[in-house]
Amino acid sequence: MFVGWTSILSITGHKLALYGLPVKPVHDQPELTSKDVLRETSYDVQALRAYVAANLPRLTPDQQQAFIDITGMIGSERGGIVFLDAPGGTSNILLDLLLAFERKEKDMAVAVASSGIEATMLAGGRTAHSAFKLLLDLARSDSATCNISKGTGQGHVLKTCKLIVWDEATMSHRNAFHALDKTLQDLRSSSPIMGGATVVLAGDFRQTLPIVTRSTPADQIKVCLKNSYL
Repeated sequence: MFVGWTSILSITGHKLALYGLPVKPVHDQPELTSKDVLRETSYDVQALRAYVAANLPRLTPDQQQAFIDITGMIGSERGGIVFLDAPGGTSNILLDLLLAFERKEKDMAVAVASSGIEATMLAGGRTAHSAFKLLLDLARSDSATCNISKGTGQGHVLKTCKLIVWDEATMSHRNAFHALDKTLQDLRSSSPIMGGATVVLAGDFRQTLPIVTRSTPADQIKVCLKNSYL
């Protein structure tokens, strides 16, 4: 049984090394060893390189152009937002390739979706509410932010990641994107949209729009992504 070092010190005044127990390393930046950071950096680089090499030729000409444009944005570090009109899940292979392309270089890339089912379709995907700590009722606040602080693991991920992919973006309330925009600007200490990060949104406006209870179709359109200042 592993006994905490504080317990040993309090009982004997000795240190862990004396008992043949491993000493936990001390980091100046504890957020670097958090589960959020480890989650985004524990990928098999060789497998990712093989995936990119095998699947890049499978893209259609339009997808190949999108891939070139988006990776160019990331490489220039100027950031920005790209929306992929993707009916019937046609963006899945492109999104996975973009994620693999960044992760194979040991850069962090965050993958989220508006629903849990779609999140499982993305490599390393999570729901947007889980990854960004969004409010459950975004309709109540036009000035909401993500519940993520500097100095935390997830804060470090969003501060340093090169790419954020958000699938089924058309289903999310526009305030979700506004909250992410404000949070990235704060975490990155940068005033451009999304704090200068490259954000790829994908979805299909022909499918389900944001759900607004006791509302009219006009109310749903009002809170969708197309009516965002972004």
